[in-house]
Amino acid sequence: MVAVPTETVYGLAARADSAEAVLKIFRAKGRPANDPLIVHIADIGELDGVASEVPPGAKALAEAFWPGPLTLVLPKRPRIPPETTSGLETVAVRMPSHPVARAVIRAAGLPLAAPSANPFGRTSPTRSAHLDPGMMAQVDGYVEGGDCSVGVESTIVGFFGGRPVLLRPGGLALEEIEAVVGPVELPRKESAKIVAPGQMPSHYAPLTPMRLATDEFEDGPDVARLVFGRSVSGPCAGWRDLSPAGDPAEAARNLYRMMRELDALGARLIVADVLPDAGLGRAVNDRLRRASAR
Repeated sequence: MVAVPTETVYGLAARADSAEAVLKIFRAKGRPANDPLIVHIADIGELDGVASEVPPGAKALAEAFWPGPLTLVLPKRPRIPPETTSGLETVAVRMPSHPVARAVIRAAGLPLAAPSANPFGRTSPTRSAHLDPGMMAQVDGYVEGGDCSVGVESTIVGFFGGRPVLLRPGGLALEEIEAVVGPVELPRKESAKIVAPGQMPSHYAPLTPMRLATDEFEDGPDVARLVFGRSVSGPCAGWRDLSPAGDPAEAARNLYRMMRELDALGARLIVADVLPDAGLGRAVNDRLRRASAR
C-alpha cells in the first residue's frame, strides 16, 4: 500500500486484482466491507481489461473527460475480485490526470485500487501533510505530489440499462457531463444499497461536530464558521472563506484544508454555508451534508 496524489485527493493505492492487497486497504482505513473501491488506470486502452462492457455513453464520457475527475461504474471483468467491488458485479473505474498517479500505475503495470487516504468517514487529504499518522503506520509509504488541484473526490456516473445515473457529485460538474450524454438521472433519495463509493450518509467529517447554516444551531463565540464569498462579523471561534470571489471550483479546492484548519481550533461546533447547488457547488454541498450527518 502506498499513498499517492491524484488531482482530487490523495489515495491509498494497492493492486486492484489482489484480494489480499485490497483487504489491507480496508483494514488500514477501517472501511466497511460494503463500500466498494475505485480502480485506477493509466491509459484509456486499459479500460477493456477492467470492464466487460462499455456502453456508448460511457465511452463518450471517457473520451471527453479522461484523464480527469470522473469515475464510471461498469460491469466488471473476472480479474477484479469481489473484495475490490464489495461483491458487486460492477466496478468503479477512472483515469486520474495527476502525472504522479499515472506514473505509479504504469510502474506497477496493473490497475490500482485507491480510495481516499484517510481513516474511513474522516476528512480526505489534499496534501501529504494531511495524511493520518495512525493510518500511515500501516502503509508502506507515500509519494509526494504537492497539493491536489481539484480538492474533492471524483464524480461517479453509473450506466444501468444504458441510462446514465449520477451516483456521486464530484470534481466534474454535472452540466459538463450532460453536454456530452444528455440528461443524467439523479437518484431520488439515498438508497440502503451501496452501488458506488462515497454513498455512506455520514462521511468526510471533521472531529468537531458540524452543521449547515440552514440548520438550527446555537451560535456563540465557541462556534467556528465556514463561509462562501463573505466575511464574518461578531464573536466566533474562527472562520474561513472557501472563496472570496464566490467561485465554486476554488471552494472545492479549499474545502478539506479549511475544514481541517477549523477542526484544529477546538470549537464546540463548525457551521458551514451552503453553496448554490450547481456546477462544483453541488459536490461541495454533498460533502458538507455528509460531514454534518451525525
